[in-house]
Amino acid sequence: MSARRPLRDQLRLPLTSDVVGAASVFVRSASNASAMDALSTWPDAAGRVMALCGPAGCGKSHLAALWAERVGAVPLNGAEAALTDPLELEGRPVLLDIARDADDETLFHLINLAQHDGGALLMVSRPSPRQWAVRVPDLRSRLDAVRVVAMEAPDDAVMSAILAARFAERSIIPADGVIDFLVLRIARSAEAAAAIVARLDDEHRPVTRALARQVLDASAELFDGGDEGLQP
Repeated sequence: MSARRPLRDQLRLPLTSDVVGAASVFVRSASNASAMDALSTWPDAAGRVMALCGPAGCGKSHLAALWAERVGAVPLNGAEAALTDPLELEGRPVLLDIARDADDETLFHLINLAQHDGGALLMVSRPSPRQWAVRVPDLRSRLDAVRVVAMEAPDDAVMSAILAARFAERSIIPADGVIDFLVLRIARSAEAAAAIVARLDDEHRPVTRALARQVLDASAELFDGGDEGLQP
C-alpha cells in the first residue's frame, strides 16, 4: 500500500460530510494538485466564477464541498437551483454541483450574482462550460469567459487512500498487498472503490488477495462499462 501522505498534502473534512464517498482526508496528488491549489485561495483576483471539471469519480464534489465549508458557500444542486430565491444568494459564495443540469436562466442569474461584493460561484461539472449547449447568447459569452480548473481520474495515490478509508469505515484490516492489488484492477472512481469494499465486507472473511481476486471475478458485472468498469 502506498505510504501515508504528509499532513501538508492532506485536507481535513468533517466525517459528517454529505458528499458521497467523502473521507476524513483529501489526498493531494498529481491528479488534483492544480485544482486544490486554485481553490485554496479562491475567490481572488482571478475572478468570481470558476468551473471545476473532470471525469466521474475524480473527487470534484468532494473538493468543492471542502471549498464550500471554508468560505461558507450556499450549496445548490443542478436543476434544484431554480427553486432558490436569488435575493438569498446576493453577496454570498455559491456552490453549484451538477451545474449543467441547471437551466439557462438560472445559470445566467447565478453568474451575474457572483459579481456582487462577497459573491462567488463555483460550478462543478464533468465537461467544461465551454462545451455546454445553451440557447441564450449572453450566457454563452459568460460561460466562455469562465475560469476552468480540471481534475483527472484518481491516480494510484488517491485510489489507495480511498480504498483505505472505505476499509477503515467498516473496521476491516486488509492483508498486505490487497489495496495495491485492487488499485490495479478496479475503475478509477470513488464509487468503484466503495462497491468492491462493500462486496468484500459481505463475505465476512479475512480480506486477503485470494478473496479479493475471487470477489472481483464474481462481481465483474458491477464494474463492466461506464464509470464503474474494471480496468484491464
